[in-house]
Amino acid sequence: MSTIKVAVTNHEPAWLNLSAGVAKTIALLAEASSNGCKLIAFPELWLIGYPAWIWSRPVDFDLSVKYVQNSLRIPSPEMDSLCAAAAEHDIAVSLGFSERRGDSVFIAQALIDATGKLRMSRRKMKPTHMERTIFGDASGDCLSDVPDVAGLGKVGALSCWEHIQPLLKFHQFSQGEQIHVAAWPALHDFEESSPGFWSMTTQGCLALSQTYAVESGAFVLSATTAITQKSIDAMGTKGSPIMGAPNQTSSAIIGPDGRILAGGEGKVENEKLLIADIDMSECTKAKTFADACGHYSRPDLLWLGCDTRKKGLVVPC
Repeated sequence: MSTIKVAVTNHEPAWLNLSAGVAKTIALLAEASSNGCKLIAFPELWLIGYPAWIWSRPVDFDLSVKYVQNSLRIPSPEMDSLCAAAAEHDIAVSLGFSERRGDSVFIAQALIDATGKLRMSRRKMKPTHMERTIFGDASGDCLSDVPDVAGLGKVGALSCWEHIQPLLKFHQFSQGEQIHVAAWPALHDFEESSPGFWSMTTQGCLALSQTYAVESGAFVLSATTAITQKSIDAMGTKGSPIMGAPNQTSSAIIGPDGRILAGGEGKVENEKLLIADIDMSECTKAKTFADACGHYSRPDLLWLGCDTRKKGLVVPC
């Protein structure tokens, strides 16, 4: 298991179309497998794309209804197809998606192993700002296990600005994470004249991914999303400071010391997989200097308490 080949997407989702999105997902995991990859990482809300219009207008009934209707259920025939494809092509899949439960949706991530087993499913702890006009909060299911996956090691994932949540990150670190998938939406370069935040840009989010690698001592697969003019027109976001113009993806594969091993700003192509070999012994090397949940911790002074129970609407007394 010392050296593993991994893939990260730089692709555009099949916006608001679940069946087309599943087909594209299967095609990409098959392509990654044919290149010898054992894990492929997809970005935030890969299925069925990020609802970009929320940053332009808070209400769009037609698009919101279509979004919910095309979101992925667990269990579902679509998820079964994805699991079967992972098994057929002998590759693990870290998937970002909009999860539907009833008529509510949640920003979610799942990990499917190379046998087709769903090893982990989690929801984003707190949707960010305007995301709350579409998505619900998670319960204890945001504090997911970091599963030990055969042939890969311990693989975890967080979504977008969850990477600025110190306690949530520490919960991941505490489970000995070795490969982390940092899932992002469509990002744009920072502009000095922009009223927006640097921390929401290509540069800011890449810095957050690199920081996570240093803090965790894990490899980080930073997966970003492409958006084209056709999709911008379909969602009516032209001119918006967020997802209002076509972008260049910036997916990256980052070492446990924070260095970029492959990809990054200006070094990837849209609609092309980013592939690299990672040497898992580098995680041990990094942690010999600083293991935040091992020899470099002080649990007698600082510790984390968490409630991992999933709270239901109706609870027996």
